[in-house]
Amino acid sequence: MSHPPRGRFGAGLLAALSRVIWPTAVQAQAQTEPDPATSTPWTPDDLTLWYDEPATDWETQALPIGNGPLGATIFGGVATEQIQFNEKTLWTGGPGHAGYDFGNGKTLRPETIAEVQRQIDRDGKMSTTDVAARLGRPKTGFGAYQTFGDLYLDIAGAPRSPTGYRRELSLREAVARVGYTADGVTYTREYFAGNPGNVIVGRLSADRGGKVSFTLRHTSPHEDKTVTASGGRLTIRGRLADNAMTFEAQVQVIAQGGTRTDAGDKITVTGADSAVFVLSAGTDYTDAYPAYRGDDPHAKVTEAVDAAAAKGYDALRAAHVADYRKLFDRVRLDLGQTAPKIPTDRLRRNYTGGATADDRALEALFFAYGRYLLISSSRENDVLPANLQGVWNNSTSPPWSADYHVNINLQMNYWLAEQTNLHETTRPYDRYIAALVAPGRRTARDVYGARGWVVNNETNPFGFTGLHDYPSAFWFPEAAAWTTQHLYDTYRFTGDLGYLRDTAYPIIKGAAEFWLDFLHTDPRDGKLVVSPSYSPEHGDFSAGASMSQQIVREVLTNALAAAQKLDVDADFQAEAAAALAKLDPGIRIGSWGQLQEWKQDWDSRTDTHRHVSHLYALHPSDQITAGTQEAAAAEVSLTGRGDGRTGWSKAWKINFWARLLDGDHAHKMLGEQLKASTLDNLWDTHPPFQIDGNFGATSGIAEMLVQSRHDVVHVLPALPRAWKDGSVSGLRARGDVTVGATWKDGAPDTITVRTGKTGPIKVKSSVAAERYRVHDERGHEVGPHRDGDVLSWNARAGATYTIRNEAAVTL
Repeated sequence: MSHPPRGRFGAGLLAALSRVIWPTAVQAQAQTEPDPATSTPWTPDDLTLWYDEPATDWETQALPIGNGPLGATIFGGVATEQIQFNEKTLWTGGPGHAGYDFGNGKTLRPETIAEVQRQIDRDGKMSTTDVAARLGRPKTGFGAYQTFGDLYLDIAGAPRSPTGYRRELSLREAVARVGYTADGVTYTREYFAGNPGNVIVGRLSADRGGKVSFTLRHTSPHEDKTVTASGGRLTIRGRLADNAMTFEAQVQVIAQGGTRTDAGDKITVTGADSAVFVLSAGTDYTDAYPAYRGDDPHAKVTEAVDAAAAKGYDALRAAHVADYRKLFDRVRLDLGQTAPKIPTDRLRRNYTGGATADDRALEALFFAYGRYLLISSSRENDVLPANLQGVWNNSTSPPWSADYHVNINLQMNYWLAEQTNLHETTRPYDRYIAALVAPGRRTARDVYGARGWVVNNETNPFGFTGLHDYPSAFWFPEAAAWTTQHLYDTYRFTGDLGYLRDTAYPIIKGAAEFWLDFLHTDPRDGKLVVSPSYSPEHGDFSAGASMSQQIVREVLTNALAAAQKLDVDADFQAEAAAALAKLDPGIRIGSWGQLQEWKQDWDSRTDTHRHVSHLYALHPSDQITAGTQEAAAAEVSLTGRGDGRTGWSKAWKINFWARLLDGDHAHKMLGEQLKASTLDNLWDTHPPFQIDGNFGATSGIAEMLVQSRHDVVHVLPALPRAWKDGSVSGLRARGDVTVGATWKDGAPDTITVRTGKTGPIKVKSSVAAERYRVHDERGHEVGPHRDGDVLSWNARAGATYTIRNEAAVTL
């Protein structure tokens, strides 16, 4: 094990720390007008999760904070505070693990796949176990996301029966708080994860001097570490036995008043007025193929903690709140909610989906929580995107390794990003997909005999683009194409040609090239199909399953459109166009009116499987439009699958029903998710906890309010009757448009659109059937062209247009 240099503090820094003025209780009482960025109000708030007792269970009750790279969960115990924390790159597995081969193996070759294709051509299908026996191989060194351990604050003289206990998480500030009163003293703790500076910060205070006493210690299931205390700083350092990854965390404790004692692996504060701790962590991971190793984390972690400790709590908090609100405050949703008077766990348990203000409050809170969680687990300075659990994990062997499943889960994590005005959160996703290209090229060449790049059902931070051998979840080469959908969609939202040229197009083109080489001619009709093809986690292997065809059609279409827009790669354009002309589109209506899941009509009326993969063309793709025969068939399939199953499946169904313009059924699915697939801390549960359901539900709510497909911005397309009056602002539409709306009695009242570019705009709304007026921000009336319920006009870049329902005004 390597050991860092011991001299962390120079005399100058120690002197600076000694001069930091932490506010005392007397100073706090003297502030008559507290700064909202640094105050700690306990006032009712409709966007606060709050509870009247401490958490005792990590998964269902602890409250999450995060800044992207770092995450923590707060328990709020009175006698002992527990703060479990994570750093997103701490993983076992990868090249440091003996035998790791990126899932490629040495025996699987294109000839083996060709044998399976021939058998499917002959028999029409193959069982999952037969295909896995031929093409699968055991995982070696895939690894798992790791907890960094837990900080414990053992509170000296903690009261046995405090009064007024409250534990909360403010979504407006991204600050967690714990408070209670005992023996006439009010105690407050506050925690946040600041992206500026990459630190987790906590403060313990009391409204009477000398009342803050505790011992800080660290525990971890990892035995390959050391913990030392010196100079008020706890240093946790080690090297994972599994793959020799070096990791380090540092926690600096600064007390105002009282005494601080360092003893072995603990730090004790006694009789202080207040105390602050600052934590940062890192590893030597880097996303560079094939070694995935970079610099020792010691210098970077030390720099982060030193800089934060020297700034002082108020400055850190103010910077954090300003940074967070720059993103969070872009969108506001009012469903007529008021601040609930009952704790959030009871609010959820009492939820019926009915007409009460509390039901509206939970729905609005859940929408905001999805945005909060994405901001907290995916930021511009992240190396890795949000995983199956975002950034939060308390285990060394979490469910599904808390990995990156790319047969829907990673993609669902980011459905809400552009829609709900969180473009910056997509950068780690883009970086991650770009980092898969190099190992994916090797897999495409060696395993499939194809150009381009590929990744299969799930992957890790170490370029695992090959295969394993779990029969129902090992084969999904369509995943690479699906991951690129978000890249092209980002271009459609932003209109950024530089992004399309430099970031998105090379990745999309590579995913398309793979399919240009790997598509198989179906002997039944001469169409190009995916073979072997497997509808995720359901049924047998076959040729041309619907989702496979829909994804390939989309990636070829997007790649061709991007090449045409950029005026590049004429030969590739011709090749993609020729393949599209021969490709089976994967959209068929079956014998009972359903959208078929497979090319053969195998669908069962009684099938309620959680995956509804054959509706990919409806959502997240835009190959099926509401009101068409295909949309009616999708509704038959969706009705047949039912309203139950897992949390993420219900979240997807919110989006499906919204795309079908059925707001009441979309709302019903939101209700089903809240009632049966949401935990007390409002995390989604599969079960167990899986964060994609949170993100998918927020996306679904956004789809109910604004959709933008085929160059039309559709405002309030799926408004449920339960949302009688309300407003939304800041949602984004494709075409670089920002949208807001108010509605009364279920009908649009005003619609605002801010256009980011000059050119024609089309806005669809039922208001077009009423008496309406359109004005720009200068008050000038615009005379739009009306075609049914679509209004169109030529917009100016940077202009804001308001469509007002004059009939509603008259009433």
